[in-house]
Amino acid sequence: MNTQAIVITEPGQVALQQVALRTPGPNDVVIQTAYTSISAGTERMLLNGQMPHPMLQLPVVPGYETVGRVIDVGDAVSAEWKDRWVYVGGALCYDGINGAWGGQAAMLFTDVSRVVPLDNLSPRLGVLLALTATALHGIDLLQPTHSDRVLVLGQGPVGQLAARLARRRDSWVAVADREDARLRYAEGDVVVNAGHNALVDAIDQPVSAIVEASGSMAALTSALPLLADGGTILLLGYYENLDLPYMPLFLKEARLLTAREWAPDDLVRSRDMIAEGTLPVESLLTHDIPAHDAAKAYDIALNDLNCLKLVLDWQTT
Repeated sequence: MNTQAIVITEPGQVALQQVALRTPGPNDVVIQTAYTSISAGTERMLLNGQMPHPMLQLPVVPGYETVGRVIDVGDAVSAEWKDRWVYVGGALCYDGINGAWGGQAAMLFTDVSRVVPLDNLSPRLGVLLALTATALHGIDLLQPTHSDRVLVLGQGPVGQLAARLARRRDSWVAVADREDARLRYAEGDVVVNAGHNALVDAIDQPVSAIVEASGSMAALTSALPLLADGGTILLLGYYENLDLPYMPLFLKEARLLTAREWAPDDLVRSRDMIAEGTLPVESLLTHDIPAHDAAKAYDIALNDLNCLKLVLDWQTT
């Protein structure tokens, strides 16, 4: 059995091509993909050949943000799953090609325990579940309250979502980025273009927490003077190395938190908040491209400053 999939064949090269699928097992569901997205962080590193893990070798089928409809189920899976819209964070179902993470394919299969039903959610919004759950997991670790002042650095999708989740907890929130195109969608009590204004001038009181979602150690270093004594730094980006001046951390007795992708129930909680309308996210989906224009889509997603989150539409492939 074959399917169309986006494949990063070598550094800098991405294309849609035929790949072989293994045979589904009794606990698997087969999913016809409708939408996927491109992670500006993870997929950029894969495309650059920089992903620091021995299993993540090229050629690879990327993607962990897949939404589709279940078209077949294994013998051990309830027939109730048939025809349901679901989210899945990728799939290791390919024969002869690396499938980490494996979500950008026209058809895939995975164990039913790995899918999240989208019964009450518009399917297109489902591509945001992974990043929402990532931000939610980080904010859960930080546990901001109504008495906290939170500064979020970086207004890509994770930073946007982290700011909105902190505001749901009634925290005072400032957001900063160097690009007006991102700040156009930002939500915060204070919105700062860090390329035009010094953060220490724009924010007049210390903050109890800095959420680093830009992936830049330089951005975090420049914000450290704003951190209150005993304050917390939450790392929500991805970094090859941590490179911070120790003295301001030492003097402030700063706490450093790192967050993994998400906890087991974070995807479901994220789905429910989006479906209920208590976490507005639709404005973050700024671009739609057919999956057969994979190279164009990757160029826009990774290089166009006006693109927050791009949706790949597989329904015409």
